[in-house]
Amino acid sequence: MTLTSDLAPVTRTRDPQQLLNAVAPHITELTTNVFDSGMSLWDREVALLLRDHTMVRDMAERVLGNAVTYVMGSIENPDVHLGVGKLVDIGVHQLILDTPVWWGICRLYNGGRFKHHAPFIERRGDGLCLRTGDFLKTQGWDIDDELWAIDGANCSPCDDKVPDSH
Repeated sequence: MTLTSDLAPVTRTRDPQQLLNAVAPHITELTTNVFDSGMSLWDREVALLLRDHTMVRDMAERVLGNAVTYVMGSIENPDVHLGVGKLVDIGVHQLILDTPVWWGICRLYNGGRFKHHAPFIERRGDGLCLRTGDFLKTQGWDIDDELWAIDGANCSPCDDKVPDSH
């Protein structure tokens, strides 16, 4: 008898840079666009953040690292409602907008299932962002408390239709 699980596996590492770079072999679309620079995926996403947003490299890496942490936390815990503040959400959107990378993340970490993103218009004010940061800590993630607290209770307008969206 063969048993299969639809649950996403818990990753062995909690290092966002390692987790993102591990996606490279799972990218099969638009590979020239993604890999021609010779950069790692981590450096590529940081470069795209720096291109499109006013921030220094250190901040771009902090934002991206916490975005990867949030995405992985939402994949590993599909029945838990999580959300991010405005600053970390910039990193989440960067991952989603680089669609070959996003699809690679879904292939590798979400069992090949697409993780949807369909936010509501209004931001939430119920403290979900702070609770998400606390939850991620309990899951072994090293979050940047400053980035999670910056918006306080004002959280992203994420859809609450878990488990197939964030």
